[in-house]
Amino acid sequence: MLACSSPDTSSPPAAEAYTQQRIVTPAPTHRGRLLDRHDSVLVATRPVDLLTLFPRPGLDSASAVQLNYLLGWSDSTLERRIAATLPYAGARPRGPVELVLTPAEAGRVRRYLDEWPQLSLSQRTQLITYTGRTAAAVLGYTPASAQGFLNQARRYQRGRFYRLRTGGLESYYNGILTGHRGYLHPLLDAQGRRHGSWAADTAFQQGQDLHLSLDSKLQAYAESLLGGRKGYLVALDPRTGEILCSVSAPAYAPALLTDPDRTGTRRELLEDEDMPLLNRPAMLANPPGSVFKLVNAAIALQLGAITSGTGFACDQSLITCVHYHREARNLTMALQYSCNPYFYQVLRAVINRVPDSLATDTVVARHANLAAWRRLAKSFGLDTLLGVDLPRESPGFLPTPAYYDKVRRTRNWTFRSIYSLSIGQGEINLTGLQMANMVAIIANKGWYMTPHFVRSIGNTGQPLPRFKVRHYTLVDSANFAALLPGMLAVMHRGGTAEASSLADVGIAVAGKTGTVQNDEGDDHATFVGFAPADHPRIAIAVYLENAGFGATAAAPCAALVMEKYLRGSISSPRRKRWERRLQHRHRPYR
Repeated sequence: MLACSSPDTSSPPAAEAYTQQRIVTPAPTHRGRLLDRHDSVLVATRPVDLLTLFPRPGLDSASAVQLNYLLGWSDSTLERRIAATLPYAGARPRGPVELVLTPAEAGRVRRYLDEWPQLSLSQRTQLITYTGRTAAAVLGYTPASAQGFLNQARRYQRGRFYRLRTGGLESYYNGILTGHRGYLHPLLDAQGRRHGSWAADTAFQQGQDLHLSLDSKLQAYAESLLGGRKGYLVALDPRTGEILCSVSAPAYAPALLTDPDRTGTRRELLEDEDMPLLNRPAMLANPPGSVFKLVNAAIALQLGAITSGTGFACDQSLITCVHYHREARNLTMALQYSCNPYFYQVLRAVINRVPDSLATDTVVARHANLAAWRRLAKSFGLDTLLGVDLPRESPGFLPTPAYYDKVRRTRNWTFRSIYSLSIGQGEINLTGLQMANMVAIIANKGWYMTPHFVRSIGNTGQPLPRFKVRHYTLVDSANFAALLPGMLAVMHRGGTAEASSLADVGIAVAGKTGTVQNDEGDDHATFVGFAPADHPRIAIAVYLENAGFGATAAAPCAALVMEKYLRGSISSPRRKRWERRLQHRHRPYR
């Protein structure tokens, strides 16, 4: 850094004789790393050895065999890796091909490089080098490191969508990771003496490391369970809002978007109808299904439409109930059985309430009641951007009275025309981050910290200031406490998720299953829950597209992740069978 003398306090010359200067301090020399919550390096700046081949002329089949032998590869490896760099199947190289080598492979080539005029070996310091194969949607990339992917994406219909939305933490915190130059702004007289500054000085800042809240082992485990399925799994610590793992499935390795020799795989990712490049937890908002009954119940309790002891008949003339169960004589039993007619009547009691002041105008009352319902639901962080530290996030959607006036083309709509809200369907849309935050709010009995991935920046030990602020809902803590017995009952005998109980390992789980009706295929499976129920350390949301019932598809995944995080391993023989079945059935992109 260039030194600057202290300002001269003697009488300055006339103001017009001052000279403004701008002195640039050195630029940052390295980019910060990304580390997980246990300080394992996930992303770093490291030198990469690149082998450049000139296939034509000179690299015939005999030479290819010899080169495979030199590199210690099987006979077909070179051909396969060259094919992976091409934009489409069957294409032929039109110019030089770059392949990433390990240090050992580069050492072998370097010893015999004089004998291979078709080859060139160089070392490039990439901005991003990944040490693992997980959390691609979270870690992301910088444009400089993914130019090949960005150029390739321009050829595809969904290319612009992906280019704008897959930058992850590397893009969001780019300024902090890169660091910045410093600038001094001395005001000098004719003798070169300093008389203060003509603008504020800025200090030189080296690139800083980011310490993430992600547990890389838990992330890898959760990805192995979902793998090639469509859906998401988000787990966070409800006490802090720190995200422990965030799986967007189908999963893929983060280096696929930055390595120069993975063009073929990138083509598959871009063309895949399952849209693996979409960050589902942050960007995809879907109807939550029956897990939203928790929010509706809390709101109904807050507005006085029901009490925890209110019972309703399972009247299937109102709405179909897929569970065969005893009559729900109170809220706990209704949650345990996930009784659709019960929650139909709960929300009907909210929407059709007629205060004395509006006794003669039920239309105005319904509008006012829906607005009150939406105001309370929005305080859960719904229908808005949570503010998570990712470049793109969907706000989701909660319908307003004005929305129904427009869609129904009348102000005289009735509860019967909006009843799907009672079971978390219809116009309600939530993201995975909102679902996980919703269950964290219930675990905390009414408050939340904004979900975030970075727990500390550099050596500060602190995240961004906004992630240390508590946000409170408009529902009293007592009304959240009233949900807990029913959520515990869900995981016990007779509950919809009794098979996913962790009572055998001493973990009390509070949960809620959901099944989202889908007119275009198989239903979607959902689950939210937290554990241990008395002192929650993990809150989780699972959404599996076209997987069927939440109890049989989503809840087992959540139970496995909870046990893995809280106990370190899976001990139940039954859950080990679940684990093997899920891990072998679904394979991510690698």
